[in-house]
Amino acid sequence: MKNKFILECCIDSVESAINAINGGADRLELCANLIIGGTSPSIFLFKEIRKISNIPIHVLLRPRFGDFLYTNYEKNIMKYEVELFRDAGADGIVVGALKSNGELDYDFMKEIKEVSGNINIVLHRAFDVCRDPFEVLNQSIDLGIHTILTSGQQNNCLNGIDLINNLNEKSSGKISIMAGSGMNTDVMKEFLLKTKVKAFHMSAKQVLDSGMKFRNSNVSMGVQGLSEYELWVTNEDEIRKAKNILNNYSEK
Repeated sequence: MKNKFILECCIDSVESAINAINGGADRLELCANLIIGGTSPSIFLFKEIRKISNIPIHVLLRPRFGDFLYTNYEKNIMKYEVELFRDAGADGIVVGALKSNGELDYDFMKEIKEVSGNINIVLHRAFDVCRDPFEVLNQSIDLGIHTILTSGQQNNCLNGIDLINNLNEKSSGKISIMAGSGMNTDVMKEFLLKTKVKAFHMSAKQVLDSGMKFRNSNVSMGVQGLSEYELWVTNEDEIRKAKNILNNYSEK
């Protein structure tokens, strides 16, 4: 039986892409700076991963860390990036924008949809900080958006499972509701028991020690408290375990 589930792995390096693919991920979400929730990746990172991957790649477009209220300059950048990655062979774009009152920036999302052509559009977790998730669900369906990635408006998707289940039911199959944030094999089992959600998003990150032998502990290059000598990389075994859970469940 063909697997009816989608296992998407969020990655920000070639190494993580390789591990996700080897573990059996159905799709990649490519970003940069996963440690701060993800920002737009380099086109060259995309091309390097495309060389070694024949599974679908969705590309996150987020010009900066922070909220989803964008200036016209930022919106122009995002539209250019849609064209760039579309023409480079991306299978989808992951994007989201809000108005200051918490409503979906419908007009901008419509522009993104028009620029994207026939590739998928995913509304990312800007959805989780919108004012009215059901209004945005209906707007997303109206726009022809392919997927909503959501934690159920909570930090962890398990805490938001009731809203995610409700959204999935109300979607009536018109849009894919993908659960993410804090997703792991135990959480996945809970979703399989309690919901009919078919799409799961996880990074399966493991923290590896840097190969640097010489280290200057007096200097921090970025956010205080984040070590330059720790690397986030997708754990191939965790992806494989998640894939096996979905495969075994779909055979029932």
